[in-house]
Amino acid sequence: MTPLERQLAGEIRASGPIGVDRFMAAALGHYYGTRDPLGAGGDFTTAPEVSQVFGEILGLWSADQWQRLDGPLPVRLVELGPGRGTLMADMLRALRVVPALRQAVEIHLVETSPALRARQAATLAGSHPDVTPHWHDALADVPEGPMLLVANEFFDALPIRQWRRAGETWRERLVGLDAAGQLAFTLGPEGHPPIPPPNDAPDGALFETCEPALAVAREIGRRLSRAPGAALLIDYGHGRTAAGDTLQAVKGHAFAPVLAEPGEADLTAHVDFDALGQALAAVGANVAPLAPQGQFLIDHGANLRLDALLRGKDEDAALVLKAGVRRLLDPMEMGRLFKVLAATSPERSPP
Repeated sequence: MTPLERQLAGEIRASGPIGVDRFMAAALGHYYGTRDPLGAGGDFTTAPEVSQVFGEILGLWSADQWQRLDGPLPVRLVELGPGRGTLMADMLRALRVVPALRQAVEIHLVETSPALRARQAATLAGSHPDVTPHWHDALADVPEGPMLLVANEFFDALPIRQWRRAGETWRERLVGLDAAGQLAFTLGPEGHPPIPPPNDAPDGALFETCEPALAVAREIGRRLSRAPGAALLIDYGHGRTAAGDTLQAVKGHAFAPVLAEPGEADLTAHVDFDALGQALAAVGANVAPLAPQGQFLIDHGANLRLDALLRGKDEDAALVLKAGVRRLLDPMEMGRLFKVLAATSPERSPP
């Protein structure tokens, strides 16, 4: 039993079962606060680590949106959950095609993990020594003003609650202890999910809600309504609110039991883009139709960028470049499961 598992078990014995959101928050707080989880030596890999094309296309999208917003200066370039800093480094490289933006942009990184902050600082210092990033624990701490925001695989790691349908009612799924004293799922009393569950959910179905995600989406929308800006949210999930159990743990690039060794594996759940879009729109943001990641990247020039990168490369280097971009675009890999939600300020058309 890990130290965190003992701590949670003691909390449950003292006060009763805890919500899945409490379990996730505790587990992920320990997990991200104590390691760099990315890459071959970690537990998972994200799109910026697969190919530089991903970050460069997002950088060019941001530059185009900035120009469409009539080039407000200064502008905050904000990333939620910046990982190793690879995405921001690639975006800044792409921004060099618009020198006025590259020189005037302020970098704001929303990151709570000391280990990842150190990695981000090293990445940006090595690739862009002329920039001075600012770190924040929450988006609310970022100064007000014109903003270009990106969030890649940020929302899937926010704590969720789970609800099980029992006839015409719903009961929250909780984490308690079994007869052997091990963490185990149980059910609480009847309750009401914070967003309406689908009417066609069958008896026994699980329904997931993520109030922290909706709170962040509303904060993004409020900022876009107060100052010129645009936001790009990329993650894996579903386009319509639906029932289903999507909570999963990943360790060493393989699935692991969700409740085993809390704090030693990554925990994620699929993002409800329907709910995110409604939260953005409710506070004034203009929200574009949801797009598959592969199609979004193709429409914005991913294959053109790949062609440019292939010039002068030997066969081995070309194969690596092609494989990375194919993984991003292929519907059977990341191209369809991952989706892109874009929003702009109210006075602008959806991007």
